[in-house]
Amino acid sequence: MAGRILERTLATVSLSVALASVTVKSSGLCGIPECRSSFSSCGFHRNSNIMSGSNGAKENSHKKARTSPYPGSKVQRSQVPNEKVGWLVEWQDYNPVEYTAVSVLAGPRWADPQISESNFSPKFNEKDGHVERKSQNGRYEIENGRPRNPAGRTGLVGRGLLGRWGPNHAADPIITRWKRDKSGNKITHPISGKNILQFVAIKRKDCGEWAIPGGMVDPGEKISATLKREFGEEALNSLQKSSAEKKQLEEQLHKLFSQEHLVIYKGYVDDPRNTDNAWMETEAVNYHDETGEIMDNLSLEAGDDAGKVKWVDISDKLKLYASHAQFIKLVAEKRDAHWSEDSETDCHGL
Repeated sequence: MAGRILERTLATVSLSVALASVTVKSSGLCGIPECRSSFSSCGFHRNSNIMSGSNGAKENSHKKARTSPYPGSKVQRSQVPNEKVGWLVEWQDYNPVEYTAVSVLAGPRWADPQISESNFSPKFNEKDGHVERKSQNGRYEIENGRPRNPAGRTGLVGRGLLGRWGPNHAADPIITRWKRDKSGNKITHPISGKNILQFVAIKRKDCGEWAIPGGMVDPGEKISATLKREFGEEALNSLQKSSAEKKQLEEQLHKLFSQEHLVIYKGYVDDPRNTDNAWMETEAVNYHDETGEIMDNLSLEAGDDAGKVKWVDISDKLKLYASHAQFIKLVAEKRDAHWSEDSETDCHGL
Protein backbone atom coordinates (compact mmCIF):
# COMPACT_ATOMS: atom_id res chain seq x y z
CA MET A 1 0.00 0.00 0.00
CA ALA A 2 2.80 2.39 0.97
CA GLY A 3 4.58 1.53 -2.28
CA ARG A 4 1.44 2.36 -4.27
CA ILE A 5 1.10 5.75 -2.58
CA LEU A 6 4.78 6.48 -3.18
CA GLU A 7 4.39 5.55 -6.87
CA ARG A 8 1.45 7.95 -7.27
CA THR A 9 3.32 10.74 -5.47
CA LEU A 10 6.41 10.30 -7.65
CA ALA A 11 4.25 10.26 -10.78
CA THR A 12 2.62 13.52 -9.69
CA VAL A 13 5.94 15.19 -8.93
CA SER A 14 7.38 13.99 -12.24
CA LEU A 15 4.39 15.38 -14.16
CA SER A 16 4.53 18.73 -12.40
CA VAL A 17 8.25 19.11 -13.02
CA ALA A 18 7.86 18.17 -16.69
CA LEU A 19 5.16 20.77 -17.19
CA ALA A 20 6.93 23.54 -15.34
CA SER A 21 10.25 23.10 -17.12
CA VAL A 22 11.57 25.38 -19.85
CA THR A 23 13.75 23.44 -22.29
CA VAL A 24 15.41 23.94 -25.65
CA LYS A 25 14.17 21.42 -28.20
CA SER A 26 15.24 20.32 -31.68
CA SER A 27 12.49 19.76 -33.73
CA GLY A 28 -0.78 21.21 -32.89
CA LEU A 29 -5.48 19.89 -32.25
CA CYS A 30 -7.50 17.64 -34.32
CA GLY A 31 -9.88 19.15 -36.84
CA ILE A 32 -12.82 16.79 -36.31
CA PRO A 33 -13.78 14.30 -33.59
CA GLU A 34 -13.36 11.30 -35.89
CA CYS A 35 -10.05 12.34 -37.51
CA ARG A 36 -7.29 10.85 -37.23
CA SER A 37 11.37 15.76 -37.42
CA SER A 38 14.17 16.20 -39.08
CA PHE A 39 14.24 20.00 -39.34
CA SER A 40 16.74 22.15 -37.47
CA SER A 41 14.98 24.32 -34.91
CA CYS A 42 15.03 26.12 -31.64
CA GLY A 43 12.14 26.10 -29.24
CA PHE A 44 10.82 25.93 -25.74
CA HIS A 45 8.31 23.98 -23.68
CA ARG A 46 6.22 25.66 -21.04
CA ASN A 47 3.21 24.72 -18.98
CA SER A 48 1.45 28.10 -19.33
CA ASN A 49 -1.35 26.73 -17.11
CA ILE A 50 -2.48 24.46 -19.95
CA MET A 51 -2.84 21.66 -17.46
CA SER A 52 -2.57 21.12 -13.74
CA GLY A 53 -0.80 18.45 -11.79
CA SER A 54 -2.65 15.50 -10.27
CA ASN A 55 -2.79 17.23 -6.90
CA GLY A 56 -5.57 19.51 -8.08
CA ALA A 57 -6.64 22.10 -10.62
CA LYS A 58 -6.30 25.82 -10.72
CA GLU A 59 -9.50 27.73 -11.30
CA ASN A 60 -8.89 28.15 -15.04
CA SER A 61 -7.07 24.90 -15.81
CA HIS A 62 -8.50 21.49 -16.68
CA LYS A 63 -11.75 23.35 -17.25
CA LYS A 64 -12.78 22.48 -20.81
CA ALA A 65 -12.29 18.78 -20.02
CA ARG A 66 -15.15 19.08 -17.51
CA THR A 67 -17.71 20.89 -19.66
CA SER A 68 -21.18 19.54 -20.51
CA PRO A 69 -22.81 18.43 -22.65
CA TYR A 70 -20.03 16.31 -24.09
CA PRO A 71 -19.23 17.44 -27.70
CA GLY A 72 -21.52 15.98 -30.34
CA SER A 73 -23.92 14.53 -27.76
CA LYS A 74 -26.40 15.30 -25.01
CA VAL A 75 -24.31 13.43 -22.42
CA GLN A 76 -23.87 15.32 -19.17
CA ARG A 77 -20.68 14.70 -17.22
CA SER A 78 -20.74 14.14 -13.49
CA GLN A 79 -19.80 17.46 -11.93
CA VAL A 80 -16.23 17.67 -10.63
CA PRO A 81 -15.42 20.66 -8.40
CA ASN A 82 -11.95 22.21 -8.65
CA GLU A 83 -10.85 20.86 -5.31
CA LYS A 84 -11.62 17.26 -6.34
CA VAL A 85 -10.03 17.15 -9.78
CA GLY A 86 -6.76 15.66 -8.53
CA TRP A 87 -6.57 11.88 -8.16
CA LEU A 88 -4.71 12.18 -4.86
CA VAL A 89 -7.80 13.80 -3.36
CA GLU A 90 -9.93 10.97 -1.93
CA TRP A 91 -13.49 10.92 -3.30
CA GLN A 92 -15.29 7.68 -2.56
CA ASP A 93 -18.59 8.93 -4.02
CA TYR A 94 -17.09 9.79 -7.41
CA ASN A 95 -19.46 8.29 -10.00
CA PRO A 96 -18.45 9.33 -13.53
CA VAL A 97 -20.70 8.76 -16.54
CA GLU A 98 -19.63 6.08 -19.06
CA TYR A 99 -19.67 7.20 -22.69
CA THR A 100 -17.96 6.21 -25.93
CA ALA A 101 -19.39 7.56 -29.18
CA VAL A 102 -21.02 5.18 -31.66
CA SER A 103 -18.57 6.38 -34.32
CA VAL A 104 -15.70 5.11 -32.16
CA LEU A 105 -17.40 1.83 -31.23
CA ALA A 106 -17.94 1.14 -34.94
CA GLY A 107 -14.25 0.25 -35.10
CA PRO A 108 -12.74 2.64 -37.67
CA ARG A 109 -9.02 2.26 -38.41
CA TRP A 110 -8.10 5.25 -36.23
CA ALA A 111 -9.76 3.80 -33.10
CA ASP A 112 -8.82 1.13 -30.57
CA PRO A 113 -11.16 -1.75 -29.74
CA GLN A 114 -12.86 -1.84 -26.36
CA ILE A 115 -10.60 -2.80 -23.45
CA SER A 116 -12.85 -5.79 -22.78
CA GLU A 117 -12.17 -7.39 -26.19
CA SER A 118 -10.05 -10.51 -25.76
CA ASN A 119 -7.82 -9.88 -28.78
CA PHE A 120 -6.87 -6.35 -27.63
CA SER A 121 -3.76 -6.13 -25.42
CA PRO A 122 -2.46 -2.53 -25.63
CA LYS A 123 1.04 -1.72 -24.40
CA PHE A 124 0.46 1.46 -22.47
CA ASN A 125 3.28 3.89 -21.72
CA GLU A 126 5.32 2.64 -24.70
CA LYS A 127 5.40 2.46 -28.49
CA ASP A 128 2.79 -0.18 -29.36
CA GLY A 129 3.62 -1.24 -32.90
CA HIS A 130 2.97 1.89 -34.98
CA VAL A 131 0.74 3.44 -32.29
CA GLU A 132 2.44 5.84 -29.87
CA ARG A 133 0.99 5.22 -26.40
CA LYS A 134 3.66 7.15 -24.51
CA SER A 135 2.61 10.49 -23.04
CA GLN A 136 4.58 13.70 -23.58
CA ASN A 137 4.24 14.26 -19.83
CA GLY A 138 5.75 11.00 -18.61
CA ARG A 139 4.20 7.79 -17.32
CA TYR A 140 0.49 7.64 -16.55
CA GLU A 141 -1.22 5.16 -14.29
CA ILE A 142 -3.35 2.21 -15.34
CA GLU A 143 -6.33 1.25 -13.16
CA ASN A 144 -8.60 -1.69 -13.89
CA GLY A 145 -6.93 -2.05 -17.27
CA ARG A 146 -7.69 1.55 -18.27
CA PRO A 147 -5.28 4.51 -18.55
CA ARG A 148 -5.94 7.33 -16.10
CA ASN A 149 -5.99 10.96 -17.23
CA PRO A 150 -2.83 12.54 -15.73
CA ALA A 151 -4.55 15.90 -15.27
CA GLY A 152 -7.29 14.51 -13.05
CA ARG A 153 -10.98 13.67 -13.05
CA THR A 154 -13.28 14.78 -15.88
CA GLY A 155 -16.64 13.36 -14.79
CA LEU A 156 -16.73 10.90 -17.70
CA VAL A 157 -15.11 7.52 -18.37
CA GLY A 158 -14.68 5.67 -21.65
CA ARG A 159 -13.28 7.40 -24.73
CA GLY A 160 -16.01 9.78 -25.83
CA LEU A 161 -15.05 10.87 -29.36
CA LEU A 162 -11.37 9.94 -29.04
CA GLY A 163 -10.08 6.86 -30.79
CA ARG A 164 -7.23 5.81 -28.53
CA TRP A 165 -7.21 4.76 -24.91
CA GLY A 166 -4.74 7.04 -23.15
CA PRO A 167 -2.99 9.81 -25.10
CA ASN A 168 -4.33 10.81 -28.53
CA HIS A 169 -1.47 12.62 -30.27
CA ALA A 170 -1.98 15.66 -32.47
CA ALA A 171 0.17 18.31 -34.13
CA ASP A 172 -0.62 22.03 -34.48
CA PRO A 173 1.27 24.09 -37.09
CA ILE A 174 1.16 27.79 -36.21
CA ILE A 175 1.99 29.70 -39.41
CA THR A 176 2.76 33.38 -38.82
CA ARG A 177 3.77 36.53 -40.68
CA TRP A 178 3.99 40.24 -39.83
CA LYS A 179 1.00 42.41 -40.67
CA ARG A 180 2.09 44.95 -43.28
CA ASP A 181 0.68 48.03 -44.98
CA LYS A 182 0.37 48.45 -48.76
CA SER A 183 3.98 49.63 -48.93
CA GLY A 184 5.21 46.47 -47.22
CA ASN A 185 6.06 48.11 -43.90
CA LYS A 186 5.31 46.30 -40.66
CA ILE A 187 2.27 47.65 -38.83
CA THR A 188 2.70 48.44 -35.13
CA HIS A 189 -0.07 48.56 -32.57
CA PRO A 190 -0.85 52.18 -31.56
CA ILE A 191 -0.92 51.39 -27.84
CA SER A 192 1.64 48.65 -27.20
CA GLY A 193 4.01 49.93 -29.89
CA LYS A 194 4.82 46.36 -30.91
CA ASN A 195 4.56 44.86 -34.38
CA ILE A 196 1.31 42.99 -35.08
CA LEU A 197 1.71 39.31 -35.85
CA GLN A 198 -0.82 37.31 -37.89
CA PHE A 199 -1.47 33.58 -38.02
CA VAL A 200 -3.47 31.27 -40.28
CA ALA A 201 -6.72 30.23 -38.56
CA ILE A 202 -9.47 27.86 -39.65
CA LYS A 203 -13.09 27.76 -38.58
CA ARG A 204 -13.90 24.23 -37.46
CA LYS A 205 -16.90 22.53 -39.02
CA ASP A 206 -17.77 20.54 -35.91
CA CYS A 207 -18.17 23.37 -33.40
CA GLY A 208 -17.81 26.60 -35.39
CA GLU A 209 -14.84 27.85 -33.35
CA TRP A 210 -11.69 29.34 -34.85
CA ALA A 211 -8.59 27.23 -34.36
CA ILE A 212 -5.06 26.36 -35.45
CA PRO A 213 -5.25 24.07 -38.54
CA GLY A 214 -3.92 20.94 -36.82
CA GLY A 215 -4.79 17.27 -36.80
CA MET A 216 -4.07 13.81 -35.50
CA VAL A 217 -0.73 12.08 -35.98
CA ASP A 218 -1.26 8.95 -38.08
CA PRO A 219 0.30 5.69 -36.78
CA GLY A 220 4.00 5.63 -37.65
CA GLU A 221 3.94 9.22 -38.95
CA LYS A 222 6.58 11.76 -37.93
CA ILE A 223 5.34 14.95 -36.28
CA SER A 224 7.02 17.03 -38.98
CA ALA A 225 5.03 15.20 -41.67
CA THR A 226 1.77 15.66 -39.75
CA LEU A 227 2.34 19.40 -39.38
CA LYS A 228 2.87 19.90 -43.11
CA ARG A 229 0.09 17.51 -44.16
CA GLU A 230 -2.55 19.04 -41.90
CA PHE A 231 -1.74 22.60 -42.90
CA GLY A 232 -1.95 21.65 -46.56
CA GLU A 233 -5.24 19.80 -46.16
CA GLU A 234 -7.05 22.30 -43.95
CA ALA A 235 -5.66 25.70 -44.96
CA LEU A 236 -4.76 25.09 -48.62
CA ASN A 237 -7.31 22.40 -49.62
CA SER A 238 -4.51 20.21 -50.97
CA LEU A 239 -6.71 17.12 -51.18
CA GLN A 240 -8.74 18.70 -53.99
CA LYS A 241 -5.81 19.93 -56.06
CA SER A 242 -4.73 18.49 -59.40
CA SER A 243 -1.42 16.62 -59.67
CA ALA A 244 0.30 19.67 -61.13
CA GLU A 245 -1.13 21.95 -58.44
CA LYS A 246 -0.10 19.51 -55.70
CA LYS A 247 3.47 19.46 -56.99
CA GLN A 248 3.67 23.25 -56.99
CA LEU A 249 2.06 23.38 -53.54
CA GLU A 250 4.52 20.84 -52.18
CA GLU A 251 7.47 22.97 -53.32
CA GLN A 252 6.15 26.02 -51.47
CA LEU A 253 5.31 24.02 -48.35
CA HIS A 254 8.80 22.54 -48.35
CA LYS A 255 10.27 26.06 -48.23
CA LEU A 256 8.02 26.98 -45.32
CA PHE A 257 8.41 23.82 -43.28
CA SER A 258 12.15 23.29 -43.82
CA GLN A 259 13.20 26.54 -42.15
CA GLU A 260 14.02 27.01 -38.47
CA HIS A 261 10.99 26.89 -36.23
CA LEU A 262 9.87 27.14 -32.61
CA VAL A 263 8.43 24.24 -30.67
CA ILE A 264 5.90 26.18 -28.61
CA TYR A 265 4.39 23.38 -26.52
CA LYS A 266 4.48 19.60 -26.15
CA GLY A 267 2.08 17.79 -23.86
CA TYR A 268 -1.42 17.41 -22.46
CA VAL A 269 -4.15 19.74 -23.70
CA ASP A 270 -7.30 20.83 -21.87
CA ASP A 271 -9.78 19.68 -24.52
CA PRO A 272 -13.59 19.24 -24.28
CA ARG A 273 -13.25 15.71 -25.73
CA ASN A 274 -11.04 14.47 -22.88
CA THR A 275 -12.25 11.77 -20.50
CA ASP A 276 -10.83 9.98 -17.49
CA ASN A 277 -9.38 7.34 -19.84
CA ALA A 278 -8.58 9.21 -23.07
CA TRP A 279 -7.08 12.64 -23.60
CA MET A 280 -5.55 14.94 -26.20
CA GLU A 281 -1.86 15.76 -26.36
CA THR A 282 -0.24 17.97 -28.96
CA GLU A 283 2.98 19.41 -30.27
CA ALA A 284 2.44 23.03 -31.29
CA VAL A 285 5.12 24.37 -33.64
CA ASN A 286 5.53 27.89 -35.01
CA TYR A 287 6.75 28.38 -38.59
CA HIS A 288 7.32 32.07 -39.26
CA ASP A 289 7.47 33.64 -42.72
CA GLU A 290 9.60 36.68 -41.84
CA THR A 291 9.38 38.41 -45.21
CA GLY A 292 5.95 37.09 -46.18
CA GLU A 293 7.24 36.01 -49.57
CA ILE A 294 6.52 32.29 -49.10
CA MET A 295 2.91 32.73 -48.03
CA ASP A 296 2.34 35.35 -50.74
CA ASN A 297 2.69 32.46 -53.19
CA LEU A 298 0.15 30.32 -51.37
CA SER A 299 -3.57 31.06 -51.61
CA LEU A 300 -5.52 30.14 -48.49
CA GLU A 301 -8.44 27.84 -49.26
CA ALA A 302 -10.46 25.95 -46.64
CA GLY A 303 -10.44 22.20 -47.05
CA ASP A 304 -10.97 18.89 -45.25
CA ASP A 305 -12.14 19.72 -41.69
CA ALA A 306 -12.16 23.50 -42.14
CA GLY A 307 -15.22 25.60 -42.93
CA LYS A 308 -13.28 28.83 -43.46
CA VAL A 309 -9.64 29.95 -43.38
CA LYS A 310 -8.06 33.39 -43.02
CA TRP A 311 -5.18 35.41 -41.59
CA VAL A 312 -6.01 36.62 -38.08
CA ASP A 313 -4.34 39.40 -36.09
CA ILE A 314 -2.85 38.07 -32.86
CA SER A 315 -4.04 39.72 -29.63
CA ASP A 316 -5.52 38.86 -26.25
CA LYS A 317 -9.00 39.37 -27.72
CA LEU A 318 -8.80 36.06 -29.61
CA LYS A 319 -11.41 33.42 -28.80
CA LEU A 320 -10.08 30.10 -30.00
CA TYR A 321 -10.77 26.39 -29.64
CA ALA A 322 -9.41 24.38 -26.67
CA SER A 323 -5.98 25.68 -25.54
CA HIS A 324 -5.11 27.30 -28.87
CA ALA A 325 -5.22 30.87 -27.54
CA GLN A 326 -2.55 29.95 -25.00
CA PHE A 327 -0.31 28.58 -27.75
CA ILE A 328 -0.78 31.78 -29.76
CA LYS A 329 0.08 33.88 -26.72
CA LEU A 330 3.35 32.00 -26.35
CA VAL A 331 4.17 32.67 -30.01
CA ALA A 332 3.55 36.39 -29.49
CA GLU A 333 5.93 36.37 -26.54
CA LYS A 334 8.71 34.59 -28.39
CA ARG A 335 8.35 36.85 -31.45
CA ASP A 336 8.12 39.98 -29.23
CA ALA A 337 4.87 40.84 -30.98
CA HIS A 338 1.78 42.70 -29.81
CA TRP A 339 -0.52 40.77 -27.49
CA SER A 340 -2.29 43.09 -25.06
CA GLU A 341 -3.12 46.78 -24.91
CA ASP A 342 -2.17 46.64 -21.23
CA SER A 343 1.61 47.07 -21.36
CA GLU A 344 2.06 45.57 -17.89
CA THR A 345 0.48 42.28 -18.93
CA ASP A 346 1.70 42.15 -22.53
CA CYS A 347 3.12 38.65 -22.87
CA HIS A 348 4.06 38.35 -19.22
CA GLY A 349 2.93 36.13 -16.43
CA LEU A 350 2.59 33.04 -18.62
